[in-house]
Amino acid sequence: MVENSINIKVRDDFSQIFEIINYHRQRVSKTVDDESLRMIWEVGAYVSNKLKTSEWGANIVRQLSEYIRTQDPTIKGWSYRTIYKMVQFYEIYSSNSFKELIQSTNLSQFTKLKFPSTATELVPFEMAQIREDEFVPFEMAQIPTILFSIGWTNHQIIMNRCKSNDERLFYILFAKKEQLQNKQLERAIKTDTMASILRAKNIQSEALYTTYAKSPALFKDTAYLDFLGLPQRYKETRLRKGIVEHMKEFILEMGKDFLFIDEEHSIKVGGKTYKIDLLFYHRQLQCMVAFELKTTEFRPSYQGQLEFYLEALDQEERRSNENPTIGIILCKESDMETVRFALNRSMSPMMIMQYKEQLKVGGVIQRSIEEYCKYINAEL
Repeated sequence: MVENSINIKVRDDFSQIFEIINYHRQRVSKTVDDESLRMIWEVGAYVSNKLKTSEWGANIVRQLSEYIRTQDPTIKGWSYRTIYKMVQFYEIYSSNSFKELIQSTNLSQFTKLKFPSTATELVPFEMAQIREDEFVPFEMAQIPTILFSIGWTNHQIIMNRCKSNDERLFYILFAKKEQLQNKQLERAIKTDTMASILRAKNIQSEALYTTYAKSPALFKDTAYLDFLGLPQRYKETRLRKGIVEHMKEFILEMGKDFLFIDEEHSIKVGGKTYKIDLLFYHRQLQCMVAFELKTTEFRPSYQGQLEFYLEALDQEERRSNENPTIGIILCKESDMETVRFALNRSMSPMMIMQYKEQLKVGGVIQRSIEEYCKYINAEL
């Protein structure tokens, strides 16, 4: 009743005030998270130094945990295992190999953080004074700015599941870009998203990654549809309906920039009606994305059908402020040589993506993420 009695002008004023409140609430939350990471880094640095100089034995860390609890029983999350994770956090990200990786990678535009001008991407800060005559060494107070992109829980997941600095940095960046919650990040690592994205350029047409400079960093070559619970045998209709019923999970798998528009979207050409399996809108690329679903191995004939749909969408439905429509053939299997031949002369922005019904994750490919960051930083 209150909302209905407010006129439009006042409602707009109220909306702006609410945006101000929400903006500063988020800033407060971000400040708390950043200070928590600084504390974790400082504790990890101090304990690491004591352990490395043999001043402390392993049992002292357990005693430290018990001491903290006795000093303030309300403090949670200070088990000896957590303290060791803080040590691990400091030792991994203070290592020369990680410093060299972030030094060689352009991260500033991607993270939208204000980095210092130094090439090492480190932020010094004042650490707590332990005693009047004792400070933690200054070099221990230098924390890579990129670490502030995500929270402590996501950092723990990455440290537990990633084996190399390339993987760790990639998933920090990916979790930041997609704003992943804990379970979503765990799934991304489990489904080998790093490898899937870094391979994606191989299944995109020349028109796709020339028209959309960021496309190799926004799409994957494989989608895992285990959440559909597909039977042993099924038709395309079952696949489509399953995706629509589990649209939230499908969008999380594809990327949060996808907005669902329609299923079996009708387009009329020459007096005939054709239906596109799934139609989405991509917020970042500002274009429609048409999906054709195939429960068989990719065939070159599928490409002609989708290119026809893309032309119809661009001529009949694309708005003046939108970019050319992207087409994705989502098929059960694909032979890379066939895909390469089929896309070699394609003039349409399209790609061939395969899906897996169950999680069958291979090893993460070991390669630099420099190319990934290059596409992220590219202008549309």
